[in-house]
Order: sequence, then structure tokens, then C-alpha cells
Amino acid sequence: MSSIQHANNFKILIADDEPDIIEFVCYNLNKEGFDVRSVSNGLDAIKVAKEYDPHLILLDIMMPGMDGVEVCKELRENKQFENTIIAFLTARSEDYSQIAGFEVGGDDYITKPIRPRVLVSKISSLLRRLNKNQSSASDADIININGLSINREEFIVTRDNNSEKIVLAKKEFELLYLLATKPGKVFSREEIFKKIWGSDVIVGNRTIDVHIRKIREKIGNDIIKTIKGIGYKFEFQ
Repeated sequence: MSSIQHANNFKILIADDEPDIIEFVCYNLNKEGFDVRSVSNGLDAIKVAKEYDPHLILLDIMMPGMDGVEVCKELRENKQFENTIIAFLTARSEDYSQIAGFEVGGDDYITKPIRPRVLVSKISSLLRRLNKNQSSASDADIININGLSINREEFIVTRDNNSEKIVLAKKEFELLYLLATKPGKVFSREEIFKKIWGSDVIVGNRTIDVHIRKIREKIGNDIIKTIKGIGYKFEFQ
């Protein structure tokens, strides 16, 4: 029995220039029932992704010609891949690459050397996140998650079946809503600034931190997690 229900409904594309890694990942994911395709470079990753339209793309960061960060950046600029899960394969010493990956829209990373159980568990978790995101977005103006109801149309946040109303300032609400649209995704500070304040607005470096602190004071400290050196993400159960 597959470790994730209906695994054969999920399509996964892996891009890596190491044949041994390709063989290892494809074998373990195929064994779990996933539909897997592979390529050996970044340019082919973009080409095949457009044709295959995978639910999840696994990119090696260090690829010749066009590395994984560049591939992710180009894919994220295409609306087709707006909600596609993109994860990176990185060596343990590549912390700087992990940060760069998050900044261009990556969702997560898997460190090498890869262990089969960790690989399958991580992929399954990422795909559950995709399901969670889709169910949360079933109504474009209202997100119901973690006991919170976030109503974008009315700028209202309630908890416990609307019995408790939480008052947020406009930017606090917009920031909470942004993070909640993709539970589990790490939003970089640069991405948050651009989406909430806009590229033409100059604000202090501590602006996001202050808004996050105020949101936590109102809804609890366990909802939004700080990813040190990168940004923030909305936790989900």
C-alpha cells in the first residue's frame, strides 16, 4: 500500500545531472506509485515541465548550464506553475543555495545524501501540503485553517466557528492572509515586502518583524514560524 493515498494521481518531475541520483529517486518514488519523469539538466526541466505539468518538481541546485535556482525562477514567472510544489536537492554545505532557492519561490529542500524513507516522507508531506492549499483556496475570499477563518472580502478573522473575532490592522491582515494562502510554504522577506508593501514603498528592515509579532500576540505564537535567515511560513496541522 502506498504511503500516500492515490499516489498514482500525482506527477513528479526530477532534474539532476547525476545518473545515480536519478535512478535512486525514480526507483523509490515509482515503487510508491507516483508517476515520475526525469531529465538531466535545467533547460530540459523547463521544457518537460511545460508539457508534463507535474504536481511537484524536484530540482538539483548544482546543475551545469542552468542551475536549479535559475530553473525555479523561470518556472515561477510562468502562471502555469504558480501552485506547483518546487523542492530542491542540496548538499549539506549549500546553505547559501537553500536561501537563494527560497527567495525565487522554492517550497522546500531535501539534503543529500538522500535516504529512501526521508525522501518518500518528504515528498508525501509536500503533496499533502498541495492538497491542503487547494482545499484552503476552494473559496478565493475565505480561508479556513487551523481553527481560523480568514475572510478577505470583509477583512475579518474569527476563531472557533466564528465565536471569537480577532481584530487586525490592514497590513497585519494582508500579511496573515498571504502566509495562509500557502500553508507550509516559506515566504522570503523580499517576497513579503513585494506582495504586501510593493516594490516602490520604502519601509524599515524591522517592519515585517513588528507585524509578525503583533499577529502572534493576537492569534498565538504557534501559527507563524520563523525560518531563520529566510522569512516566515504559516504552520498547519
